Amino acid sequence: MGDYIVKATAYEDNVLAFAALSKDTVNRAKEIHSLTPTACAALGRSLTAVAMMRTMMKGEKDKVTLVIKGDGPIGSIVVVSNFPGIVKGYVGNPFVDLPLSEKGKLDVGRAVGKKGYVTVIKDIGLKEPYIGTVEIQTGEIGDDIAYYFYTSEQIPSAVGLGVLVGKEGDVLTAGGFILQLLPDVKEEVILKLEKAIGQITSVTDLLRQGKTPEDILTSIFEEEEVKFLEKIPLKYECDCSQERFESAILALGKEEIQKLIKEEQGIETVCHFCGKKYFITRERLEELLKEAEN
Repeated sequence: MGDYIVKATAYEDNVLAFAALSKDTVNRAKEIHSLTPTACAALGRSLTAVAMMRTMMKGEKDKVTLVIKGDGPIGSIVVVSNFPGIVKGYVGNPFVDLPLSEKGKLDVGRAVGKKGYVTVIKDIGLKEPYIGTVEIQTGEIGDDIAYYFYTSEQIPSAVGLGVLVGKEGDVLTAGGFILQLLPDVKEEVILKLEKAIGQITSVTDLLRQGKTPEDILTSIFEEEEVKFLEKIPLKYECDCSQERFESAILALGKEEIQKLIKEEQGIETVCHFCGKKYFITRERLEELLKEAEN
């Protein structure tokens, strides 16, 4: 079974729900970045969350970026989704290695840190993107994204994210859910949802039991009817290219390109998201300079 996201409603369309299976997606990220188990859990949770957040957006060309910058040893976490069901990301320190937490789990909160900021950038094709920033609450990522939704978008939300890493470092399972109250919801629905959330075992436990995204939402809402609206395949994929690299150089302007021509025999860069290398020769830099001058 490949990775995918489901979108649904519950409580007579008063709650919007998303759930994802992201095992292969997270495993691909682990392979690309040579992630330690703790770094894998941190990036995996973030990838899963952003994949669901992109599903909330309506435009085909909409983009969402999540940046988590705490004071922990993992450094920054950056995840981008430019298309529905496609995510990419990286962490500042993929080799962070910490002891298990007091609960015997991968200590993502300590890796991220308790001080810092969560920033969400949404580009929906307007002149300026929407940028929302909140302080990190726990560093566990799910709590921090729920706090972002409530504080920055005024949407009460519950976020559950999980990544299970085996003893050999392989990703055994990964996934998560996001539940959101729609406007003008009745108090009784809020109480029902709070009770349902309180009874949830960890997302990791649900996934370990072989629960699908549909199963996760059905188990959360129990006897309530869940209307499944959409199912979207999910994968890790980078859309970098030589053309994009050259466009970035062109955007530097004439003076900077002239400096590069004088100081370098050529320029090499490595994509943060996939590790692919790109090279621009001095001759190509001179061609780009002519384009910049025109």
